[in-house]
Amino acid sequence: MPGENLTREEARERARLLAVDAYDVALDLRSAVGAGPEPRTFRSVTTVRFRCAEPGAATFADLIAPSVDTVTLNGRELDPKTVFDGARLALDALEAENVLVVDARCAYSRTGEGMHRFVDPEDGEVYLYTQYEPADARRVFANFEQPDLKAPFTFTVTAPDGWTVLGNGERTGDPEPAEGGGATWRFVPTKPISTYITAVVAGPYHVVRDHYSRTLADGTVLEIPLGALCRKGLARHFDADDIFTVTKQGLDFFHDNFDYPYPFGKYDQAFVPEYNLGAMENPGCVTFREEFVFRGKVTQSSYERRANVIMHEMAHMWFGDLVTMEWWDDLWLKESFADFMGSFATVEATRFENAWITFANQRKSWAYRADQLPSTHPVTADIRDLEDAKLNFDGITYAKGASVLKQLVAYVGRDAFLEGARRYFKRHAYGNTRLGDLLSVLEETSGRDMKAWSAAWLQTAGVNALTPLVTYDASDRITELAILQEAADSHPRLRPHRVAVGLYRRAEADGALVRYARAEVDVDGARTVVTELAGAERPELVLVNDEDLTYCKIRFDEGSLATLRKHLGDLTDPLARALCWSALWNLTRDGLMPARDFLDLVERFAGAETEIGVLQMVQTWAQTALVHYAAPESRARAGRSLGGAALRELRLAEPGGGHQLAWARFFAQLATTDADLQLLRGLLDGSGKIDGLEVDQELRWAFLATLAARGAADESAITAELGRDNTASGKRHQVRCLSSRPSAEVKAEAWAAVVESDTLSNALAEATIAGFDQPGQRELLAPYARPYFEVIERVWRERSIEIGMAVVRGLYPALQDDTRTLDATDAWLAEHEDAAPALRRLVLEARDDLARALRAQAADVAAAG
Repeated sequence: MPGENLTREEARERARLLAVDAYDVALDLRSAVGAGPEPRTFRSVTTVRFRCAEPGAATFADLIAPSVDTVTLNGRELDPKTVFDGARLALDALEAENVLVVDARCAYSRTGEGMHRFVDPEDGEVYLYTQYEPADARRVFANFEQPDLKAPFTFTVTAPDGWTVLGNGERTGDPEPAEGGGATWRFVPTKPISTYITAVVAGPYHVVRDHYSRTLADGTVLEIPLGALCRKGLARHFDADDIFTVTKQGLDFFHDNFDYPYPFGKYDQAFVPEYNLGAMENPGCVTFREEFVFRGKVTQSSYERRANVIMHEMAHMWFGDLVTMEWWDDLWLKESFADFMGSFATVEATRFENAWITFANQRKSWAYRADQLPSTHPVTADIRDLEDAKLNFDGITYAKGASVLKQLVAYVGRDAFLEGARRYFKRHAYGNTRLGDLLSVLEETSGRDMKAWSAAWLQTAGVNALTPLVTYDASDRITELAILQEAADSHPRLRPHRVAVGLYRRAEADGALVRYARAEVDVDGARTVVTELAGAERPELVLVNDEDLTYCKIRFDEGSLATLRKHLGDLTDPLARALCWSALWNLTRDGLMPARDFLDLVERFAGAETEIGVLQMVQTWAQTALVHYAAPESRARAGRSLGGAALRELRLAEPGGGHQLAWARFFAQLATTDADLQLLRGLLDGSGKIDGLEVDQELRWAFLATLAARGAADESAITAELGRDNTASGKRHQVRCLSSRPSAEVKAEAWAAVVESDTLSNALAEATIAGFDQPGQRELLAPYARPYFEVIERVWRERSIEIGMAVVRGLYPALQDDTRTLDATDAWLAEHEDAAPALRRLVLEARDDLARALRAQAADVAAAG
């Protein structure tokens, strides 16, 4: 829609002109229930009080709505047909002080953007929640939609009887009966916050209450009411006690370290349906995807992940909500810090003491991939407009930024870092900042030159590779150990790294591969000698970046790589082992290790992996290697071999443990033989059994998904399973299973449902796409490669950005992995140079993944001889 994509220049000009004093927003959500036409709308009345630095100037307010009834500016009636274009309200003849009143009909969303409306198929109840980042508050109320025009917000919400309504602030009293039925909820004004973190959650939610108390340094007692919410249908699975435990641990941690009391009153956490994100840091009303309410047995890695997300969002209360970036260029000022602090707090405050291992193995993997895409960018990015902003919630802004901050803490020292954060909060509370504002306080507290560090790590893109080069004397002692640093031709910057280098060898007593020497060194330039390790006995493994102090790709010398091929499972330190797995995966992605070799390592050593999060990451990598990197002619054989290994480990795993569950899910993904499929059927109908394996509803769907994709479960079997689990989660699983069946008719229906229609909700569209795209169905999917390139520009233009991203990413013909698809992608890019930059970025990223896959396949073919 014209005017919907706000540019940075427009935002800067508006911020120069305006200062916003207050919003009053009244929403009537009673239309969410009962009979009525679709799509539904709700009434939204917004009063904005703002000042203008140049009386007589003109500007615009943001609103995306089907219709506007009235617009009043300083008592002057404006014609909605003249001033409203569907995305903006033109405002002219501004005064020094202004009052804008907009009465509009806004639309409920089915895409997770704006005011999302969900109807629970289990009981027909309706649930609402808002999601705005980066700029969807304008779908719910008129505003100035940019992060640096902060203001206090006062919300009034009229909702059906029996509902719970939450906002950022506490309610002022009991709900009042509303004329015409329902009840009106009034909330206290918020502190000055940005539009994108305002929130409303409304519906017949199941609510659990608790509270947190803390005596502050000045003797005052801080009382924070706590709430946890989910749909009624999930109440029996809701482990609110564990959520509150982690929440209180986090509040203790951040108060201990930030010396700035939590500023937003209450702390509610709502687990909501059909959520596009992991969670969102709305102050006082954090929203999470409801998949964090576990309907079946999950591994400890899932609980750790939930704890990490709770900590991540809580860190945002300071980094992002209290102090907010001026524009999306500095998105890292909140997301990188929250990602880092999430792991930091999880390790130091909760039972998940090994969360840094998960960070090294999983979060950094995301960063390494993103940093090698053609769309990589510095941590501080160049964000031209809102579409750019939407795509920059990526592995660079989150995981690379967090990785860089982890080494910043090592560079300036923990105390200096935290003292810098404390000064930053106090100096800029309720304000907006840029990169320099943070660097200045860190320079104050550390005495370090932060400008040089920032130039190297925040303002240039790309990942470096560090490789050890070792020479020995006649007595097998190190004469020199040097670290070679390389950079990609596209991003040639070499950076300073503080690294630990570990030397490992096998113990005579038990063969364990253990560290016997270690040195820390500042790597700078193309070659750095580690003088401290000269004279050490010959190691069997040299591990650069031991303890994961820096952000880099680790390489190995030939001797170390040979050791890992034989003895990876003997490496006893879990972090060192996780780093080696990650390094081996990067070698595979880069075509330096054949996929068959990586899969062989998985078959031989993954069963001995003690860290469940690392195991599950390794299994994910193995699946990617099999589907995308293995030589096509050996793919089926490699899959049978890996599936056999997964079944072996499933039977060997401790009964009832997390490893057994992880192997069960992995085996289900790989099952292809008649015997494999018969075992899955038996586990479903009870005729088969594996000691200790509880086949709960979620695991049933995992098994059925494989059977459906292999043509071993028909529509009646899928429908019968929905009868066992007629819930929102069950519906998503059913839709995925239905679209995964190996039938040309099924694929045509799935394609049409997503591409030619917009009736599916975001969650069901994603489930349909996931089912459509099956690795074992390359021939069935081949006819859709050409239509993909014919429809994506129209889809991007006509659908919301969230659905557009899901279609463009999810339906890219990556499984047609040959040069013809690469050529078709290049042709589309050449012919659509004027396409939306965000759309071109998605296609470029998909092309890069495909080109990487073809290079890896060539390496695997060459290894076969």
